[in-house]
Amino acid sequence: MSNIKNILAKLISFDTVSRHSNLALIDYVQSYLTDLGIESRLVPNQEQTKTNLYATIGPNVAGGIILSGHTDVVPVDGQDWHTDPFTLVEKDQKYFGRGSCDMKGFLAICLAAVPAMLEANLKRPIHLCFSYDEEIGCVGAVDLVAEIAVNLPPVEAVFVGEPTSMQVANLHKSVNSMLTKITGVEAHSSKLNLGVSANFAAAKLINFLSDALDEYRANPQTDLTSLEPNYSTLNIGTIHGGNATNIIPKFCEFSTDLRTVPKDDPDICVHSYKQYTQKIAAQMQAQNPICSIEVIDKAAAPGLAPEENGVAESLALQWSANQQAIAVAYGTEAGLFQKAGYSTIVCGPGSIDQAHKPNEFIEIAQLEKCAVFIEKLIQHSAN
Repeated sequence: MSNIKNILAKLISFDTVSRHSNLALIDYVQSYLTDLGIESRLVPNQEQTKTNLYATIGPNVAGGIILSGHTDVVPVDGQDWHTDPFTLVEKDQKYFGRGSCDMKGFLAICLAAVPAMLEANLKRPIHLCFSYDEEIGCVGAVDLVAEIAVNLPPVEAVFVGEPTSMQVANLHKSVNSMLTKITGVEAHSSKLNLGVSANFAAAKLINFLSDALDEYRANPQTDLTSLEPNYSTLNIGTIHGGNATNIIPKFCEFSTDLRTVPKDDPDICVHSYKQYTQKIAAQMQAQNPICSIEVIDKAAAPGLAPEENGVAESLALQWSANQQAIAVAYGTEAGLFQKAGYSTIVCGPGSIDQAHKPNEFIEIAQLEKCAVFIEKLIQHSAN
């Protein structure tokens, strides 16, 4: 466990909040693998400010297993941390630090296990796939999955190590995030006839989305008993509009997070919303033609669905000593892998209840349990 702790401490020390670059962390991982004689490949973003990484341990043949995780973390701004969030702190059999649970703990276990992978004389490869910007919609994983689908031989299974308390998840919701930008006309608040309020337009649009959420809440997917909540959800995460009480606001923008259960098609909701924005934009333009509403699709990741006789699920249940799979409410890159034709599940150390919170931690016992899982995976790949 000491090697896992040391690697986790190093990973946590990199401030890879999604708005920042992850290149320093990737440089560390690449150097670590190079020192072990392993070549890694990078799949950068267009700006070259962030990158995915993937590497193969063992022979480059069919039948390998992918271990997938993300390198970015959520912000710490405004959170009441009792310690430095980017310094690993051990207390009460837990490791504290941003990303300890979500999900640098899993990355540390994978990296710490590389020497054991090399010693095992693998017959089939183990592929490490580390992505960027998962926290803002699996942005990096889109290009990463496309790259490995072309460059790696066929894979037996994909394990995404998001925190599930080492339970096996075979289902999660899809994720769609949008940014709505509204342009009105400024004027003195006493001369309403001279201006067009971007904030009032935003209120109408948000009310439309609130009604859509109420409809989802009233029509849950009742066969998903382990999914909480078992209905599709909508969230308005940020709103920015106006700059003074007595000025009719010219600009307003807000972000939307849509997560759908399998029975609900996210495209239907997105399409109906965009149609409604056109209606509201037309009303604004009737007052002043310079008004506009723009909806920007920020990210989209498909959901994960149970597979009939899924190889990944069967192996994960066996190695984790679980009797049956569960569903999780959050999204991951697992749906992207599955959509590309890979048998995929989610299984990783730590509880999602600790993610995104101040004083984030992972129990050492969870890391130990995941390390055993990886040991069994190595044994499987060596046979």
